[in-house]
Amino acid sequence: MSPPRQSLGQRGEALVADRLSRAGYTILARNWRHGAQGELDIVARRGAELTFVEVRTRRGPLNKAVEWALASVDDRKRARLVHLAEAYLDTHGLEGAAWRIDVVAVACQGSRLVMEVITDAVEW
Repeated sequence: MSPPRQSLGQRGEALVADRLSRAGYTILARNWRHGAQGELDIVARRGAELTFVEVRTRRGPLNKAVEWALASVDDRKRARLVHLAEAYLDTHGLEGAAWRIDVVAVACQGSRLVMEVITDAVEW
């Protein structure tokens, strides 16, 4: 990933992690990697439920950028997220824990940022 895109992605992830923290979530991990199979952007917990958060950040007109970000999470990506979430649970001895996967689209136009959250994105 090129440095400007990486910086934009990191900015989006930091924004989402901050919002989650302010909403009462505990951030357990950021950019958790499972070998060559990929990474989970954010792993958070509120109460007894774990939330695996995929953050997709795009630049452009705000409504279009949100649309582009959400469109980038296709069936294959959702399947990979499920696999990674299960690997995280297995690695940390949390097989019986309640969990879900959320996708957060972050749109950036100049200095303006907007977010759209899709809760339980595997069902989406």
